Amino acid sequence: MLDTTMPTSSAPTEADAADDHALVRAAAAGDVTAYERIYRRHSPRVYAVLWRLCGGHAARAEDALQEAFLQAWRALPGFRFESSLGTWLHRLGVNAALMELRANATGDARDAGEEGWESLAMLPAQDRCAGTSMDLERALETLPPRARAVLVLHDIEGWKHQDIADQLQMAVGSSKAQLHRARSLLRARLGETA
Repeated sequence: MLDTTMPTSSAPTEADAADDHALVRAAAAGDVTAYERIYRRHSPRVYAVLWRLCGGHAARAEDALQEAFLQAWRALPGFRFESSLGTWLHRLGVNAALMELRANATGDARDAGEEGWESLAMLPAQDRCAGTSMDLERALETLPPRARAVLVLHDIEGWKHQDIADQLQMAVGSSKAQLHRARSLLRARLGETA
């Protein structure tokens, strides 16, 4: 089971999409209440991916969420409905989280991932049973930041390697290598054999 502090998200409906259009128009005209409704509707889903991208660090995920919604407030008058509002907000959030990860990266020492082994190993044996959702979330938190970002974006969010490479400013081959690395580390940390 996922951490109870992480909000759950629900799939948007057609009624939500139609309502989003009206809310965007109202918020773009300065209606703060409409913008609050946009935030309440879309922030849980955006936060869920940011939480994973930030390795379970709630404060970092919250900072990225706030940055994304501040950017959205400023850019909302120019929103052209070429994608759904949720998709656009999601992309703003991911970009904010990736900027946060780049800003806080301390180089190869942090990307080594060794501290992840230690934090997972310190869990009581009954909390480390292979295959449980909580173990997966905890193991995901222990991955090196770039490997975690690639895994979340590719395997959870469904991004293509080219999009990931563009966002993380790396080669497509590096994105594929980071994904392979992240999957291998997860298997090892969850006690699975290759």
